[in-house]
Amino acid sequence: MLERIFFGGKREQKVIEDIRKHLQILHASSECLKTALMERDKERLYCIADLEREADSVRREIISMIYEGAFLPYLRSNLVRFVEIVEEALDLTKEAASDFELMEWSLDEDIRDECLLIADKNAKMSEMLLIAFDALFGKDDLREKTLAIRIYEKQVDEIKGDLLKKLMDKEVRTFWHGKMLSDFADYLTRISNVIEDASDYLVIINVSLR
Repeated sequence: MLERIFFGGKREQKVIEDIRKHLQILHASSECLKTALMERDKERLYCIADLEREADSVRREIISMIYEGAFLPYLRSNLVRFVEIVEEALDLTKEAASDFELMEWSLDEDIRDECLLIADKNAKMSEMLLIAFDALFGKDDLREKTLAIRIYEKQVDEIKGDLLKKLMDKEVRTFWHGKMLSDFADYLTRISNVIEDASDYLVIINVSLR
């Protein structure tokens, strides 16, 4: 049944390839942000905007093929929603990168360390999401992959709590300086929530195939 649904035609195969490419772009974007934070290198951020544009083009192609008839009707809405959630994670990564480019100099060492930990977890979650997607077509246990994603997300929540405490004690020069720092932390920490949402849709898709 699984093979017939997913490999029944060229359109289905193309959609699967493009969704995997979309996930690879998310992982590459997450790695770019992590490296930029680690190396304090703003030039590393330029690749994120390029990757986001590429991902948007891939997303449009995926959705177009699905609505043109790829896959059975009861699978289409869940696949589209999955792709849209992945795109949301990419958008948040781009927003975090934009704010970091403008206010990197204001990240004190202790705050930077917390942000780097979160960025590292986000990158690992994006990689695990790709692995989980591949598990749909193999013999690997999808539950193990989604459990790993939930564990990473819980770790991010714990780090987020420490980060927020430090941010509340931090003096800021101006309102806009404080807002940008707050927005950056918000975008960075929301990425993990969105990736976990995407993994939940993989579970829904997996159940619908039974």
